[in-house]
Amino acid sequence: MNSGTITIGTRASKLALWQAKFVAGELQKRHPSVTVVLKEMTTKGDKILDAPLAKIGGKGLFTKELEQAMLAGDIDIAVHSLKDMPTEIPAGLIIGAITARLDPGDAFVSNQYAAIEELPAGARVGTSSLRRRAQLLAVRPDLVLLDLRGNVNTRLEKLDAGEFDAVVLAAAGLRRLGLGDRIRSVLPRAMMLPAVGQGALAIECRADDAEICAAIGFMCDADMTAAAAAERAFLGRVEGGCQIPVGVYAEIGDGDMLYVDAMIASVDGMRVCRSRASGRPAQAAQIGVALAEELLDMGGREILKEIGINV
Repeated sequence: MNSGTITIGTRASKLALWQAKFVAGELQKRHPSVTVVLKEMTTKGDKILDAPLAKIGGKGLFTKELEQAMLAGDIDIAVHSLKDMPTEIPAGLIIGAITARLDPGDAFVSNQYAAIEELPAGARVGTSSLRRRAQLLAVRPDLVLLDLRGNVNTRLEKLDAGEFDAVVLAAAGLRRLGLGDRIRSVLPRAMMLPAVGQGALAIECRADDAEICAAIGFMCDADMTAAAAAERAFLGRVEGGCQIPVGVYAEIGDGDMLYVDAMIASVDGMRVCRSRASGRPAQAAQIGVALAEELLDMGGREILKEIGINV
């Protein structure tokens, strides 16, 4: 773009604003003659803080209002954490760019303990994620898992106030906010597979806005785009948007092959179906779906049925 204005829609949390300002800065550097403005908005997920995410539904909790504003022409693009994006995007919108991952890991944060192995039996751990809950209980069934909602700073304040012995948060969010020093350890993927797209940003825009699509294209990371295609295809096959105890991680590895690791677990962590697949990046979506089918056949279908999801 040689001129004009790009309006970015964003949630008002510190992390969302950091992400939107990061994208705005990259756009200004690439298109110096373009004016970039931010428009702060509030989503359903920001308003309902007294209930677990799994109870209020996962589809579009942090994206719907931004998407409606885009379709109405009030904003040009929206910047999301990719892990917050439903697998189905409203007609008329597309993900125009997926950035490189900063850190896909889940961070163990505690003021008393350096690692999850050090927590005593009965220790109180805060998380709002069924995925984290299931995987934590799989290795430490003696822990007490408690719901933890709110933005990153709010969650840390609750930890500091003594409500929890430890909390688990996305490492990327902490690092982006300059809070990387709060991370005591990053849980290994052998223990804790991340959420779909965790650590990457998604820039959403109108499908028919060729100028905007072209303007944001430079921020697209090819390796992460392939990884996201596999991860989102996996998730789309096993649920379609609700919050469920699944984790998946894809990356480009040796020989430019795509490697995908995924799991479906019971909420209590007693049963974990986990497997791995690989293939060419061009077949990313097919690899993700095939891995989902494998896990469903391994027992994942029964696990999901128990929490009301029939696949």
